[in-house]
Amino acid sequence: MDMTITTPSLLFPAISLLLLAYTNRFVVLTNVIRQLSSSDDAISRDVVRRQIDNLRRRVQIIRAMQAFGVLSFVFCTLSMFALLLQWLMPGQWLFATSLILLVISLLCSFYEVHISTNAINIELEKFDQHRKTK
Repeated sequence: MDMTITTPSLLFPAISLLLLAYTNRFVVLTNVIRQLSSSDDAISRDVVRRQIDNLRRRVQIIRAMQAFGVLSFVFCTLSMFALLLQWLMPGQWLFATSLILLVISLLCSFYEVHISTNAINIELEKFDQHRKTK
């Protein structure tokens, strides 16, 4: 298989957009944490305690998503550099490694989305509790 420098360069926009999306998820998560810390009513305290473990796990997963995404970007860049120097086999291996890291990053993202739905269900329970007390 003959690989040119343009093959890995096709991943650059995709990886950049993924990293932007991961950063946005992180920002949203920090806003949620700030909102939870300002909650004072008794019903919310139980919900906050339950959300904390969920949020900690999500922060760790988002960190892993970002790390694997950045590593994918680095290996993709190294692949392009190797192909530029006509090192075909190392360039192909670096590109393959970049793809594997990208898949791991996407799987982490999928898992984080799954966990975030649990957080939403906990929040919905809070609304149910408020409705029952009225």
